[in-house]
Amino acid sequence: MEYSNILNIGILAHVDAGKTTLTEHLLYHTGAIRNIGSVDKGSTVTDSLALEKERGISIKAATTSFIWNNTKVNLIDTPGHVDFSSEVARTLCIVDAVVLVVSAVEGVQAHTLTIADALQKLKIPTIIFINKIDRQGADTESILEQIKDELQIKTVSIYTSQHEGLDAACINPVFHNILVPKEQKETITEELIETDENLLEQYLNGHTITDETYIKSIVKNTSKALISPVFVGIAKNNIGVKELLDGLTSFIKPDKNTTTQEISAYVYKLEHHKTHGVMAHVKVFSGELSSKSVVYNHTQSVETKINQSKVFHHTKHIDTTIKTGDIGIITGVVDTKTGDILGNPEGIPKLPELNTPVLSVQVIPYNDKDYNALAQALQIIDREDPTLQFKWHKPEKELLLLLMGDMQIEVLTHVLLERFSIPATFTEPQIVYKETISKAAEGYVRYWMPKPCWAIMTFLIEPAPLNSGVSYQSIVSKNDIHNKYQNEIARTIPKALEQGLLGWEVTDVKITLIKGEDHNVHSRPGDFNLATPMGIMKGLQAGGTHLLEPLVRFEIKTNEEFLSKIISELTTRRATINSPTFQNEMMHLTGTIPVATSLDLSIKLNTICSGRIRLRMIFHGYDVCPEGEGKSRPFKGVNPLDEAQWILHRRGAYKADERVI
Repeated sequence: MEYSNILNIGILAHVDAGKTTLTEHLLYHTGAIRNIGSVDKGSTVTDSLALEKERGISIKAATTSFIWNNTKVNLIDTPGHVDFSSEVARTLCIVDAVVLVVSAVEGVQAHTLTIADALQKLKIPTIIFINKIDRQGADTESILEQIKDELQIKTVSIYTSQHEGLDAACINPVFHNILVPKEQKETITEELIETDENLLEQYLNGHTITDETYIKSIVKNTSKALISPVFVGIAKNNIGVKELLDGLTSFIKPDKNTTTQEISAYVYKLEHHKTHGVMAHVKVFSGELSSKSVVYNHTQSVETKINQSKVFHHTKHIDTTIKTGDIGIITGVVDTKTGDILGNPEGIPKLPELNTPVLSVQVIPYNDKDYNALAQALQIIDREDPTLQFKWHKPEKELLLLLMGDMQIEVLTHVLLERFSIPATFTEPQIVYKETISKAAEGYVRYWMPKPCWAIMTFLIEPAPLNSGVSYQSIVSKNDIHNKYQNEIARTIPKALEQGLLGWEVTDVKITLIKGEDHNVHSRPGDFNLATPMGIMKGLQAGGTHLLEPLVRFEIKTNEEFLSKIISELTTRRATINSPTFQNEMMHLTGTIPVATSLDLSIKLNTICSGRIRLRMIFHGYDVCPEGEGKSRPFKGVNPLDEAQWILHRRGAYKADERVI
C-alpha cells in the first residue's frame, strides 16, 4: 500500500458509452480485482445494487481504488443516465480530474454535452477516452471534430486508431513514434500549440519541437484544464487500458494539498449499511478525519461524532484515518445529509446544476397502514439524495418528490420494496411550475398579541430578472431588530417562499427588510420565524403573482428535407426557434421549448424523420407561462394569510414543523 500521490478520478459518460466496462478493466489491470465482471451479466463490482445488475446500468456513484505508478487512484464510476445527474454533480465536487468516455460510433450525446459544460465551468482537468473503435461505424476523426465543435474542448491525441470498425482495430502512439509523419503530428498538436505560448513561439520561429517538449506541455496544460489528452481503445478487449492508466498518472498533477490542519470535508454520498448503519462518503480537502473524533457539520450547524473512519482499498475499505486529499467513509454521523460540508467550507467547490428536476410525483402506499412507514422511508432516501426535495404535507396526507424522469420512479419503487419492504405506487408525473411577483409591493406584519410575543416587520418585494433566484437583504438597524432576530428572518425566508399565492415555489424576487422592531422583553426568535411568512405572503398578495414554466433547450440534427415539418411541429408546441444552419445536406436547428409540450417530442420527431435524427434536450430555465390558467394548485397546509390559523399551526397545534415555537 505504499504510494506517494493520491488522485481522485471520476469516470463520466452518456449511458452505454462503456464507462463501467472501462472501470472494470482498469481495476483488473491494476490487480484490484481478480476477475473481470460483465455489465450484461450483472457481475461488475461497481454495479452492486440488484436493479443495477438486472438493468445493466449504473444508478449510484461507486468508489474503488488501486495503485499505479506509485499513485493511489480513487476511481468513481458514475451513472450515465440523465435521471441520475445529481450523483454526477456531487462527484464533480471531489475529483482531481475525470475520464470522459465517448463512443466511437454514437459520439457526443445529450448527457455528454451537459457533463462537458460543467467540467469547463469548474475547470476540471479532463482526459477523453474514445471507446468501441472496433464497432461498425466507428470514426474517431469525426468524433474528435464533434468534441471540438460541440463541446468546445481543445484536444491533443495521445493515441490514434487503425482498422476502425473491424475486429482487427488497434491503437498507435503519436509521440515517440518515428512512423508518425511530421505533418500528421502538427495537425494533432495544433490546439496544444495554441494553448502554450512557448510552443507557439518555437513553432512560429520554425524550431523543431521535440516529443519531450510536447509531453511537458501536455502535463502542464492538462492540469490547468486548458487541453484534454485523447486516448482511444476497446475497453472490453483491454485495448488502450494500460495506456490510459499511464496517462492518468502522468498527465494529471493536482495542486499540492493545503498544509493546514483545519478540517474541511464534503459528503458526496450517503448510504445505509446493515452493520455500520449510516455511512457517509467524504472527500477530505484539509485536515484529517479519524475514528472517535468530533467534527462540526457546517451545513447542519451541529457537532457530530465519528464512530469509524475508513479509506478505500481496491473494492473494499479498511479502518484508518482519512488524510488530506483522500476519499473515505465515516460512520455514526446520524444527522448528516448528502451534500453536507464538515468543518471549514472555504475551498470546497460549489455543487454544479447538471439538470434541474421539473417533474413532481406523489408517492402512495399500496396499504394505508404503511403510510407513516413510507413517509419515514422517504425522509431517509431524501437525506441520501436531497435533489428529491421530499415534501410531507401532513394535513393532506401527501408525500411528494421531485424527479428527472421515469427511470427514477422505477428505481425508487424497487428501493422502497427491497430495502424497506413497502410496496408503493407513483402518480403520473406533473410539471413543476414556479411563480414570481408581478409588481413591487410591501408586506407589513405585526405579531404582538397575545403576549409574550413581538415581531413587527415591513418587507419590500420586487421582481428580479428571470432565473436569477432569490436575494435578501436587510437595511434595518440592529438597534431596531436585534442581530439574532435578523438571522432568524434570513433563515426563514426560503421556507416562506416554498408556496406562493398560486401554490408554487416563489422565485426571481428581491426581498428587502426595510422596517421593523423588536421588544426587549417580549420578543423571541420564534416570533420572527412565525411572522416572516405572514409578511412575505402579504407582500405577494399586494403585488400579485404570475406563473413561470420550465423550458428545455433543444438541438436537432437531421436531413434538411425534414426542416419544414419539424418547424411546423415545434411551432404548435410553443417553441422558440433559432435560424437553422446547413452543411452537406444536413441541417442544425436550436431553440427552446416548454417542458409541458416536449414530453413526447422525441417520439414525434423520430416518426417525422424516420429515425434519422439527433435530438438533444437540456434544461434551460424558467420563463413566463402564457397559459397560466388552470396551472395553480391549492395551498398545502395552512396559508400564512390566515393569521389566526397560521399562528395556531406554528405554535404547535398541528405539529407539522420539526421546529415547534
